[in-house]
Amino acid sequence: MINYIEGKLLKKEEERITILVNQIGYEILLPAIVMDTLKTKTEGEEISLYIYYHQTERQPKPVLIGFNLEIEKEFFQYFISVEAIGPLKAVKALNIPVREIASAIESKDAAKLKQLKGIGTRTAQKIIASLKGKMDKFVLTAGDGPEEIQIVEDISKQMLNVLVSQLGHKTNDAKRMIDEAVKRNRTISTFEELFEEVYRGVDNK
Repeated sequence: MINYIEGKLLKKEEERITILVNQIGYEILLPAIVMDTLKTKTEGEEISLYIYYHQTERQPKPVLIGFNLEIEKEFFQYFISVEAIGPLKAVKALNIPVREIASAIESKDAAKLKQLKGIGTRTAQKIIASLKGKMDKFVLTAGDGPEEIQIVEDISKQMLNVLVSQLGHKTNDAKRMIDEAVKRNRTISTFEELFEEVYRGVDNK
């Protein structure tokens, strides 16, 4: 099972790339949200990806699907748990940032989900029914690039710990406070900024 890969970019196509690792070329499918981050990469450059490995009796040929971050891969695994959404359909569908898809699921915004390639009204409703209530951690990711996503995820975890362990808030309340703060201010990039935004929301209630 391949879970992670590092190597040189050998070839780049519309929805897939080939990475050269120890003289072996691995073909990897990429969702649009991942491919967009590789626009500036040229052949020969080193890249690394987290891999979702797909192989079944009906799909005996192994398919590798790549992500910049583990949290993107984790979201993908949730996404393909929805009835009628297989890995290949999901790769084509993920053309807007994970945080926006997660937010649409939590807010029951079927119209937003229909912006995903190949997703119609019925499938959008299935996505909401299957995944609503499971998307909090993905809503908290802000920014479109891997570095921004990782930064906000890290400071959100720190903030959750402070709110629960030091300030006595219930976990669900603390998650909601952080979620609302990030939605109000998408430019948050430090723990201090998140702390101020969380309590700005509390003061305004």
